[in-house]
Amino acid sequence: MGGVGVPICVQCGNASNPCRCKVVGPTLGFLAFAAAALVEWPVGALVYMFRHSKGRRIMGHPATVIYPSVINSIPI
Repeated sequence: MGGVGVPICVQCGNASNPCRCKVVGPTLGFLAFAAAALVEWPVGALVYMFRHSKGRRIMGHPATVIYPSVINSIPI
C-alpha cells in the first residue's frame, strides 16, 4: 500500500542563505507550478487553436513566471 508523498525539491549552490541550500522555496514553487499548470495548460491549448502565440504564452506562464517568482521570494 503506497501513498503519494509531497515532492521535496532541493537547490544547492546558491548564495541566498548561509547553508547554501534551498528546500522550502523550490518545493513550494513546484507545488504552485503544478497547480497553475492544471488550469493554464488546458486553457492555453484551447486558445492555441485560434491564436498560436497567445496560447504558447499561456501554457508557458507557470514555468516562466509562477515558479521563478515563488522560489526567489523564499530564501530557505
